[in-house]
Amino acid sequence: MDSQHWRAVITAAQAGDRRALDELVTGWLPLVYNIVGRALNGHADVDDVVQETMLRAVGNLGSLRDPDSFRSWLVAIAMRQIRDRARRKTPDRLEEAPASDFADLTVLRLQLEGQRREVAEAVRWLDDEDRQLLSLWWLEVAGELTRRELAAAVGITRQHAAVRVQRMKERLETSRGIVRALDGACPELREMTGRWDGRPDSVWRKRLARHIRGCGYCGGTREAVVPAERLLVGLALVPLPAGFTLSLAFGGKTAAAATSAGWSAKLLGALTKPAVAVTAGATIVAGGAYVVTQPPDAPPSRAAIAPTAPTATSEPPRTPAPHAPAPTSKPSPSATKKTDSYGTVVDAVDRAPDPNARPAALPHRPESGITSTGGLKAVMQHRGDRVTLTGRGYVLVRWQISPGSRPGALVMPSWTGLKGRLFHVASGGSRRMDDPLPGAPNGYATGMGGPAIGYAVLAPGTQQMWQNEYFYLDGTVTLTQNERGCDYGLIVFPTNRDAVVEDIDQGPPQGAIRYGLVRDTGTDGAPVPQYVTRGTPADPATVPQRSRV
Repeated sequence: MDSQHWRAVITAAQAGDRRALDELVTGWLPLVYNIVGRALNGHADVDDVVQETMLRAVGNLGSLRDPDSFRSWLVAIAMRQIRDRARRKTPDRLEEAPASDFADLTVLRLQLEGQRREVAEAVRWLDDEDRQLLSLWWLEVAGELTRRELAAAVGITRQHAAVRVQRMKERLETSRGIVRALDGACPELREMTGRWDGRPDSVWRKRLARHIRGCGYCGGTREAVVPAERLLVGLALVPLPAGFTLSLAFGGKTAAAATSAGWSAKLLGALTKPAVAVTAGATIVAGGAYVVTQPPDAPPSRAAIAPTAPTATSEPPRTPAPHAPAPTSKPSPSATKKTDSYGTVVDAVDRAPDPNARPAALPHRPESGITSTGGLKAVMQHRGDRVTLTGRGYVLVRWQISPGSRPGALVMPSWTGLKGRLFHVASGGSRRMDDPLPGAPNGYATGMGGPAIGYAVLAPGTQQMWQNEYFYLDGTVTLTQNERGCDYGLIVFPTNRDAVVEDIDQGPPQGAIRYGLVRDTGTDGAPVPQYVTRGTPADPATVPQRSRV
C-alpha cells in the first residue's frame, strides 16, 4: 500500500471530495470482500456483511482521526460485522450451505494448483473462529495486512495473536492432511467416507484426522509439504465474482435518498460494479506495453502508423502479413539538459517482426545488480502500487492483462524520480499481444481481447505490447502502476543479461512464432520509456503521456 497516496485520498474524502470517496470505496472493496468471503466461506450472508462494512466505514469516515490507521480501522469494522453476523445466526440458518464456496472461488480465480490449492480447500475444515482468524492471517502473509493490524482487528495483543495464529496453523495443517488424503486412493478411507455427505464439519474432521494418524498410506506424504505461509506469500486478492452486487438499500434508504445524502453516482456504481484484481502468476492473457516519444527537436518519423487495437465493435484482428522486422531505432541523441531524459525514441507504432525472425544481438552493459523495494518479485495489481529500483543492471517488467474482466483504455505505468539512466532493452515472452490466439476460448481473438468481450486499447503512440519488457537501469527510479480503464497488473523482477538473451532467443514450446525484439543500441541513443520524469509528482498518473502519433 502506498501510504502517502492513501493518506491524501482519505483526507480529501473526509473533506467531502466525492472523487476521493469513489476511489476509497473502489480501492478497498476487494480487501473487505476477501476478509468476509474467507471468514464466512462464501456464505449467502457475505454480500450483506460486505455492504454493511462499507456503509459503516463511509458513514463514520469523519470520526477517523489518523488517516494512516484507515486500513486497520476498516478491517476491524469488517471483523465486528462478521462476529455480529455469527451472534445473529439462528439454528435453521446454521446449516445453510455456502452460496458460493470461497475455497472454490480462490482456486478458480487465482488458478491455484498443487499445495496452494490444497491450502485453499483446507479452509473448509476449519471452525468459524479459526476461519475468521485465517481470513486475516492469509492477507498478512500475502502482504496485505500487518501483524499489528491483525491483532487490532481481533482485539488482542500481538503476543496473544502469535499464539492464536500458531494454533490455527496447526489445525490448518491437519486440514491439509485431510484434503490430501481425500485426493488419494486409500481403500479403507473410501469405505469410511461412504456414509459421509461430503460437507466438512468438526465431527468428520476428527474422524478423518484420527484415521490419517493411524494409516500408513494416508499418513505418508508423497512430496515435501511446504509450509502454508510460504505458499501464500505474494498471492493476490481473490477478484470479486462477475455477478457480485451490493444492494442499494442503504440501511433502508433508497438509492435516491443515498444520493441526496451525499453519495455520488459513481460511488453507487462502485458498490454494484465488480472490482477485479489481476492475479499474481495467473495464466490468463498476459502481455506488456512500451511507449517512447521523440525529442521535440527530432524530425517526425516517416514510419507507417498502424492501429494499436480495434474497438469493441470492430472486426477481430487478422494475422499480419509477413514483412521485414522493424529496424532498431538509432536517431541522434537529444539535447543535454538536466531536466530532460537522454536518449532517443521511436515515435511511431512499430510493426511486428516476421514470424520466426531471430532478434539482433543484445549489447553488453555493465551489471552490478538491482535491488528492489518489492523484493525479488514485486506484484503490482492496484492503482498506486509502486516499487523503487536501485543499482546497475537489468529489470523485467512482466505484464498481465485481463480484458475479459474489464476491457478499456490502458493507462500506462510511469517511471518517476529518475536519478541516472534508464533504457528500454528488449521485448520478449515469445509473442506480441496483437498476435491471434489459436483456439482461444470465450471469443478472445488476440491477447488484447476479442469481439465478444471487447478489447484492451492502447494509448495513442503506444508500441504494441509484448509479454515481457526488459529495461536497463543505472541509478534509481520508481515504477508506479496506474491501472484505471482495463484490468492489468505488473510483476517486476530484477534480472540479468543472460536471462534476457535466453528469453528473446527462445520461441514457444510448440514452435517459434515470435522470438524477442532487441531495442538497445548500446549507447545513450537507446530508447527511453515514454512516461519518465526526474521529478516525483504527488500523483504519478499525472505524468504527461504524450506522443506525436
